[in-house]
Amino acid sequence: MRRAGAAYVPIVLATLVVVFPLLWMLLTSIKPDSEIITQAPALLPASPTLEHYREAAERVPFGRLFVNSAIVTAIGAGLKVLLAIATAYALVFVRVPGRNVVFVLLLVTLMVPPQVSLLPNYLLVNQWGGTDTYWGIILPGLGTAFGTFLLRQHFRTLPASILEAAEIDGAGHWRRLVRIVVPISAPTIATVALVNIVYEWNDYLWPLVIVSNPDRMTLPVGLTLLANVDNRAAAYGQLMAGSVAVVVPVLLVFVALQRHIIAGLTQGAVKD
Repeated sequence: MRRAGAAYVPIVLATLVVVFPLLWMLLTSIKPDSEIITQAPALLPASPTLEHYREAAERVPFGRLFVNSAIVTAIGAGLKVLLAIATAYALVFVRVPGRNVVFVLLLVTLMVPPQVSLLPNYLLVNQWGGTDTYWGIILPGLGTAFGTFLLRQHFRTLPASILEAAEIDGAGHWRRLVRIVVPISAPTIATVALVNIVYEWNDYLWPLVIVSNPDRMTLPVGLTLLANVDNRAAAYGQLMAGSVAVVVPVLLVFVALQRHIIAGLTQGAVKD
């Protein structure tokens, strides 16, 4: 019994490390200023209020920012999933010379920090007139090395007999992909989609660099507007309210579909 209890200690500690900052952010967003700026901070608010949410909505166009984030996330994540499916299928089922070399090069890109490509991407997109546009935000991130890697490993576990039977029946690559590979691989594809949705929604650095027009800013970048409008200590409540508006939507999606993510990540993980 003691061993079982001791095994839960690391889990509880890890959960607290993740959950406590989010809980503090949520509770701070409903505290009045007098309870935020104090020498004796308390976790629970004595007089909860939604005033900070109202003030944040008045100072920053959260509706427009939400629409921008939704558009960038839907288009960006959708294109990433389609490209990952097509690339992974080609690496596994299309017999072309050098496909293993291409796969190794894709893996190498996973080891390169995205900050390294920040300046070249900006110069290229700016030259093409992509600043303050949706496609300027989406285009540089369409390389899907992680999604391609995950789907490629899963596609290698699919029964070869099914695809061989379809090929004998005259099915081409397109029909095999749409009718067989995609339906069988739905959990893994859902995992890739969810990971990309979370990444696109939370992406901050690249949209901050390429967008200066508030009408094209996403929610994470829009928080900088909130900080610039009022940088007093009394604005902490508004910043926490804006942070809740950014975090909660994607957090709810992630929590609701976490089983699919875990199942998709473990499929094909042990086969070379």
